Amino acid sequence: MSTSAIRHTSRVAASLVSNNAAAAATAAATPGLAVAGSRSLATVTDAPVRHYGGLKDQDRIFQNAYMRHDHLLKGAKARGDWHRTKDILLKGHDWIIDQMKKSGMRGRGGAGFPSGLKWSFMNKPGWEKDGRPRYLVINADEGEPGTCKDREIMRGDPHKLIEGCLVAGRAMNANAAYIYVRGEFYLEAAHLQEAINEAYKEGLIGKNACGSGYDFDVYVHKGAGAYICGEETALIESLEGKQGKPRLKPPFPADVGLFGCPTTVANVETVAAAPTIMRRGPEWFASFGRDKNQGTKLFAISGHVNYPCVVEEEMSIPLKELIEKHCGGVRGGWDNLLGIVPGGSSVPILPKHKCEDVLMDFDSLRDAQSSLGTGAVIVMDKTTDVVQAIARFHILCPRELRTMHTMP
Repeated sequence: MSTSAIRHTSRVAASLVSNNAAAAATAAATPGLAVAGSRSLATVTDAPVRHYGGLKDQDRIFQNAYMRHDHLLKGAKARGDWHRTKDILLKGHDWIIDQMKKSGMRGRGGAGFPSGLKWSFMNKPGWEKDGRPRYLVINADEGEPGTCKDREIMRGDPHKLIEGCLVAGRAMNANAAYIYVRGEFYLEAAHLQEAINEAYKEGLIGKNACGSGYDFDVYVHKGAGAYICGEETALIESLEGKQGKPRLKPPFPADVGLFGCPTTVANVETVAAAPTIMRRGPEWFASFGRDKNQGTKLFAISGHVNYPCVVEEEMSIPLKELIEKHCGGVRGGWDNLLGIVPGGSSVPILPKHKCEDVLMDFDSLRDAQSSLGTGAVIVMDKTTDVVQAIARFHILCPRELRTMHTMP
């Protein structure tokens, strides 16, 4: 770790402590300030304040976390997978993309780009005249420290991802999907291949998928453990058998991607949620979370909590509530909290006073000068040496990426 990086992380650690102390002192000195300052002009015509969180079990898309139930085809169908998939495919690519746009889904891989818009990029006017094959690539590399949500889908709900590939592929008029799985995910890759074999046997994918007249193949490709292959063009390079290094853009993958053909790279969670959105309707999905932050989200919570877990919750749930409701709170109590990494090791740490009220969505965390990222929540109590913690993050990343973690 460089001298400049150590100086910066030392300043981060000092800032966390001083900011938390300053916030506590201000609250103690002016106990009525927040109420008086923000609500002095309130009237009876105020709209009721919407509280986010408390997702009901029947509204959870991913219902086999921790593999409590059968992960094979019989269990998947019992949970609603592959129900009337043929009808979805027959509605065509424009309808599927329109449903995704109406749902408000933003990519769950970290960037938060509107999914419906991204899925439309390969369908430019005159695309039918392009004789090249077309591909969907699923980024299941999941190498970000603290991130472990997608592996729960691949282990417990592999058919949900396979069906999602079929629906997303139809939206893009793709010929095949490649699921690029992190090299260390042996069980996940095995479960995916098992699900693919079952789907082929039942005629759900392959020639005339689900009896729809649409031909679509799905392949699993194992990575070699390179962190950089989480970047979409580096992932494409690796799929082609080359060293995983990012490409210059343009051209973008939608024009020149895998094997020089039109390609869309999408996240596991985003694609796996698509069939449920099609069946239950975009209005249902959009009813969760704040405007432009709609839907449900998988959060992977680790660190100094009583019960680390991966849980699906409503977008815009308060960070404090997420931790206390699903993880039994911070070890030693909330007052023992130093800071929280809200979205994976590459996003800025939130000091305790910001964690009190921030919501777990793209816009709230951006306003708090951090990011939702992948939804990997890493909790740090007051015993944490922040410099040492960030140094460990750096050890897990290649040298060429370390600079971005130390930027102020």
